[in-house]
Amino acid sequence: MENTLLNQVFRDSEGKIVLAQMPNLPLIFWIVASLLKIIFTTGKINTGLDLLAFGALFTWAWEELFQGVNYFRRTLGFLVLVGLMALKIQ
Repeated sequence: MENTLLNQVFRDSEGKIVLAQMPNLPLIFWIVASLLKIIFTTGKINTGLDLLAFGALFTWAWEELFQGVNYFRRTLGFLVLVGLMALKIQ
């Protein structure tokens, strides 16, 4: 297999093209917490769920940034991390 930019960006160490994967634990926590925030729209429960969702997505993005299987996944982690910070700053 040629070592082209396209191969480096989208292929993992086994040569498979990886764009999406099964959700890992932080991503599952983020999904569940985000869905529960729809039910609990106010109060301390909503605040706790918001914190849990943020922490879980931050953890997922951090893991992708430093342990992603290819450059696409690492870039995705970086973009989510920057997006999370931008949302918290405003």
